[in-house]
Amino acid sequence: MAEAAASASAKKLIRIDVSSDSVCPWCFVGKRNLDKAISASRDQFDFEIRWHPFFLNPSAPKEGVNKRDFYRQKFGARSEQIIGRMTDVFSGLGLEYNIDGLTGNTLDSHRLIYYAGQQGLHKQHDLVEELFLGYFTRAKYIGDREFLVESAKKVEIEGAAEFLENPENGLKEVMEELEKYSADISGVPYFVINDHEKLNGGQPPEVFLRAFKLAAN
Repeated sequence: MAEAAASASAKKLIRIDVSSDSVCPWCFVGKRNLDKAISASRDQFDFEIRWHPFFLNPSAPKEGVNKRDFYRQKFGARSEQIIGRMTDVFSGLGLEYNIDGLTGNTLDSHRLIYYAGQQGLHKQHDLVEELFLGYFTRAKYIGDREFLVESAKKVEIEGAAEFLENPENGLKEVMEELEKYSADISGVPYFVINDHEKLNGGQPPEVFLRAFKLAAN
């Protein structure tokens, strides 16, 4: 009798695979909204979140380019409108959207995110938050080794500097994940919930909550 009651009350596991790029503002918005939905439903579900790589600009230079110039080059006359829109969206999340600094190649950030996952999925999730915060609100450069190592230390990831030192470390795994999780998608963020429910874009928390219920059933 007690066993039946315990199994009936056991929380269902919700597994979430997220394809994302570290310089994608909607990926940060999606993560913040996902986190809100998770907080609102922890009494119903247990969660396991894995982050996977996507490259918005695979040929982005490693040395970085001025972020505002890059926006102008990519979006032309629409760039200021897009920046204004993101500023409003971030403000709604209690964040200040910072367009200063550099943008560029995100490979090292994805290598580090993979490495963090080897030390615990909660650390991986926390690292993704730190990278987004630094890049989008503090004008940190995503390709800056010092910033990556500093972010890893904040979330108690050990050995990040040594891992990043060798450019081969994590490279094979990042490319395998890219092929497995992101080869068939054209944009991020992209969420797959329990291999069944699929969502893309910076969805509001209530959309995630509905997807959790559908996936659990």
